[in-house]
Amino acid sequence: MNRILNDFQPKAILDLGLGESSKFISAFLNNQLLESLHTIVEQDADWVANFQKTNSLSQRSKIVCCPLVTTEVNGFLSNVYKDFNTKIIDKFDLIIVDGPFGSDRFSRYDVVSLIERMEATDEFIILIDDTHRKGEQDTLHDIICKLKVKKLAFSIGQYHGTKSNTIIATKKYKLATSL
Repeated sequence: MNRILNDFQPKAILDLGLGESSKFISAFLNNQLLESLHTIVEQDADWVANFQKTNSLSQRSKIVCCPLVTTEVNGFLSNVYKDFNTKIIDKFDLIIVDGPFGSDRFSRYDVVSLIERMEATDEFIILIDDTHRKGEQDTLHDIICKLKVKKLAFSIGQYHGTKSNTIIATKKYKLATSL
């Protein structure tokens, strides 16, 4: 994430899940990304209140609370953010997918609705956490299929360790998929 923020300097950042990445991005906004905006989607209002007691975010970081609901995705139950598509309507050049809580199948599926709204000219980086799990793999597969249908050229980088992360980037950001 450091390399993406430093090298590509995204202007509009969507952060699904309030936590360590939110603090990291906010510090970049205060020190380096002086014209960027950061939208954080979090499911738990109590967590937001507790987080804000001990952490300070940039004035250009905004938290949107969307409670967790369960919906059916491709025949499986999946946790998603309530009203995500009405509250998150902007376009983003960096999307970090680390929320909501994972599901056994088609986990963190809200990101797919963002792909469905994209146009052939959109340029972006998507960083998906926990792609070693089946639920995130399902979502990753659907993202790839939808990007192909939209004829959006993209590259993929996968990074494995104790956990796995995947980066999907359009042509403009292709180098984000390599370390």
